[in-house]
Amino acid sequence: MFQFALNCRAVAIACRVAIVKNETIEVFNHGNHRRDFTYIDDIVEGVIRILDRPAPPNPNWSSDKPDACTSKAPWRVYNIGNNKPVNLMDYIGALEKALGKEAKKEFLTIQPGDVPDTWANVVDLVEQFDYQPSMSVDEGVANFAEWFKAYYR
Repeated sequence: MFQFALNCRAVAIACRVAIVKNETIEVFNHGNHRRDFTYIDDIVEGVIRILDRPAPPNPNWSSDKPDACTSKAPWRVYNIGNNKPVNLMDYIGALEKALGKEAKKEFLTIQPGDVPDTWANVVDLVEQFDYQPSMSVDEGVANFAEWFKAYYR
């Protein structure tokens, strides 16, 4: 049985394998989750844009009065996500449509420590790099399913 771990942030091959093999997937919180699914090409594009502009050092930085936001060896963390939360059942529906097969689903309660909704805040990515991932879940899942079917004949 495949557990559809709701902290997924990428397309899961294991879920596709489970659907194709007619195995049951466990859907937590009865599918009442929203997540940010991001296509790999969008992530790669975001990383490339960020790599071309590393964080600049602050020449006035001093260890006597440290500024947590800057340093002489700067770094930045950027969320690279679609910033468009998708209902989990819509994601599973896109998988089913792309694979041409309905998934066997076991609906369960929410897992301890999980949250119903989470997605990337990409404000810094948009403001500093004029970039926001844009691949829709339907198109991304369809692209992946096409590759998956060809690769796993």
